[in-house]
Amino acid sequence: MRQLQTEKEDKISLKYIKPEHISLKNHPEFNERWVQNQIAEDPAILGLGDVYLKDKERKQPKAGRLDLLLQEIDTDSRYEVEIQLGETDESHIIRCIEYWDIERKRYPQYEHTAVLVAEKVNSRFLNVVSLFNGFIPLIAIQMNAFQVGDQIGLFFTTVMDKISLGLIDDEEETAAVVDRSYWEKRVSPEAVQSVDKMLLLIQDFEPDADLNYNRSYIGLTVKGQTNNFATFPPPKKWNTSQNKNQ
Repeated sequence: MRQLQTEKEDKISLKYIKPEHISLKNHPEFNERWVQNQIAEDPAILGLGDVYLKDKERKQPKAGRLDLLLQEIDTDSRYEVEIQLGETDESHIIRCIEYWDIERKRYPQYEHTAVLVAEKVNSRFLNVVSLFNGFIPLIAIQMNAFQVGDQIGLFFTTVMDKISLGLIDDEEETAAVVDRSYWEKRVSPEAVQSVDKMLLLIQDFEPDADLNYNRSYIGLTVKGQTNNFATFPPPKKWNTSQNKNQ
């Protein structure tokens, strides 16, 4: 009983200390290289999952150096990390995307994600990158530094996560079932016959291929399973005239 009372008194004796938020960009001792080293020593602090350091200051062909290249332990996912002190700006955004693009082209066997770490991720940045997020997988992480006495801590918050766009095949389960007659009425019998000719060419190298009629396009199946390595959408000229009648 006395031991429990002592432990309770010890907890009560803890004092609240308000940490001081500091700017690393304007700090005389801490710089971008220091932040880079902290993340390299413990990549998990970014909150990207179970990742490890693959490379640091990775030289890019005809470009600069990628701050950090991280990779997930149990998957083929890689993260191209660009670090910026202060507020996000256009040059770092472009650099981050450029390094991501170089790495994904050099090593297409991996799934690549661009990661921008900055002290302040402004609304303008979020508005711009949200326009192409999904087509370019990009994660924005805001970094905050706090000082308590002679100690400093870094805290990372994901303010924008990557968006994964669905594939055409993902829509197959909910798509309305249509048939060949639907497309002959929607475009013309001649247009569907043109697709038949394309199918014959495809069957030269994939004999099990067949047409799969969906409401918005004609796709393919292989051995009865959806496999849209080629799709046949309706002509744009038809869409324009037909939409006026709907």
